[in-house]
Amino acid sequence: MKKTAAVVLFLLCCLTACNKSAGPAVSESPPISTFLKASDPVRQKLIELAAATPTDCGRLDVHATADQLKAASDCAQMANQKKQPFIVAYDMPGMTVGVAGNVEGKLFTLQSQGEGASGNLTAEACPAQLRVASSGRVTCFAPGDMGSMGAGHSAMPAGMPNPHAAGPTK
Repeated sequence: MKKTAAVVLFLLCCLTACNKSAGPAVSESPPISTFLKASDPVRQKLIELAAATPTDCGRLDVHATADQLKAASDCAQMANQKKQPFIVAYDMPGMTVGVAGNVEGKLFTLQSQGEGASGNLTAEACPAQLRVASSGRVTCFAPGDMGSMGAGHSAMPAGMPNPHAAGPTK
C-alpha cells in the first residue's frame, strides 16, 4: 500500500511539473519581471506605441544576468523580424528605458527618468534599426548615439553613464 501511494505521489509531482508554462524562462527569475501593473505608466506608453497587444519580452533590472538579457533581446528581435508588436524595458537606477515595436515594423524608444522611473516619460521614433548593445540590452540607437528624447531633453542626464555601454551584471 505504501509503495502504491508513493508511486501515485511521484506521478502527481511529475504531472504538476509538466504543466508549467512553456513561456520564456526569463519570467521565472527574480531580476526580470513582466509588466504586471496595468497602471504602470511605462507599460501603458509602450503598449500605446506598439498599437496592439504586444509580446511582453520582459522588464529587466540592473541585476539581470547575461542569459536573462539574451532571452529578452532574442524575444524582441524575433518579434521585430516577424513584425509582431512587442515591448521590452530595462530598469536602472533613476531611469527606465524601453523599446516597442508595432505590426508595421516601426520601432519606438521610451525613457523615463525620476523617482520610481515613472516620471518624465519621453518617447520617440527609433533613429536606427533594432540591435543588441554591448550591454546585452536591445536598443535602436546607433553605437555611441543616445539621441535626444524630445524637445529640450537630453537622452542622458549630465554625468549619468550610458546604460547601453556597461556590460550586464551577474
